[in-house]
Amino acid sequence: MWGTSEMIGLRLRRSEISSCLPFPLMRGHAERLKKRERSRRRPGRRGREVRRSPPKRQKPPPPPEGTFGNAKGEIRAGVGVEDSEGGGGRERPGARGQRQNIVWRNVVLMSLLHLGAVYSLVLIPKAQPLTLLWAYFCFLLTALGVTAGAHRLWSHRSYKAKLPLRIFLAAANSMAFQNDIFEWSRDHRVHHKYSETDADPHNARRGFFFSHVGWLFVRKHRDVIEKGRRLDFTDLLADPVVRFQRKYYKITVVLMCFVVPTLVPWYIWGESLWNSYFLASILRYTISLNVTWLVNSAAHMYGNRPYDKHISPRQNPLVTLGAIGEGFHNYHHTFPFDYSASEFGLNFNPTTWFIDFMCWLGLATDRKRATKPMIEAPKARTGDGSA
Repeated sequence: MWGTSEMIGLRLRRSEISSCLPFPLMRGHAERLKKRERSRRRPGRRGREVRRSPPKRQKPPPPPEGTFGNAKGEIRAGVGVEDSEGGGGRERPGARGQRQNIVWRNVVLMSLLHLGAVYSLVLIPKAQPLTLLWAYFCFLLTALGVTAGAHRLWSHRSYKAKLPLRIFLAAANSMAFQNDIFEWSRDHRVHHKYSETDADPHNARRGFFFSHVGWLFVRKHRDVIEKGRRLDFTDLLADPVVRFQRKYYKITVVLMCFVVPTLVPWYIWGESLWNSYFLASILRYTISLNVTWLVNSAAHMYGNRPYDKHISPRQNPLVTLGAIGEGFHNYHHTFPFDYSASEFGLNFNPTTWFIDFMCWLGLATDRKRATKPMIEAPKARTGDGSA
């Protein structure tokens, strides 16, 4: 049977209800009601009534690692190498004591890829010379897709490219298979903005292995995610070429990174599919990955600093040779807007030569360049005197 307070729909104490009734309750019944009220109260320290605090609201789960936006799924992690979004993983301490999960999928895939590249070396003497030349040509296309495309064009906007050139660079970038243009450029902008901090995706202060490949084996540091949200990437998604490549990235990667390099030697000059696949696809892909990674690792640790001795990036001639002009890293971090990524003079910089040739053809315009006074001022003020 319901009590009086429930019957009248009010949350009143029974002693208050009894005072409102037209007839008095029996004395014994009234005392029993008062005792029942006191028993409902929980006595705390110093006789104070203790009220139970409402349960704490749990924090919502963090957004997927590597995601800096909410544009209806356009801004999502890349494919191929699982970009910090691996499901289960073993926790290891990261920077500043943060627990980081090892992305075992990436560890396994990268290990298998490099084992395949080692096996490919055995096939070099058995392959036709044209196959080796074709593999090197694919390497150059791969490198241009990263250096002239994702890096100097889309990450830094150091020059403008017309539609045919952008389509070519997007196809070459898919051959590189280093995440799509948007994601590559996003990470690189964060790297420049917060270089050598926990917000740097491949922070060189965490060691050579981490900045080279280890950053792909663990989830991104929380600072990379939080501070990355502060940057503007709308210009990337405004480019229809970037959007198309991002939407069809898996298909373009399969075609450009594996199918086309394998089928051309087999179809045109009769190379075996086995040799074509391992030399023009696996070995070429592995070398291009490590050459790009050396810019993040070796070029941040070994070399001189003629423009700014207070930053980690350095001039590394060996990286310049492998990365077709990307080893002038102290200059690049001092003048990131410069399309050449190197100072005036006769420097080995095939990427710059390619952009200049495209400009001569009318496919590239508005090349940005640091002037001589702009270069000499920081060199005299903060350089290490090596140049």
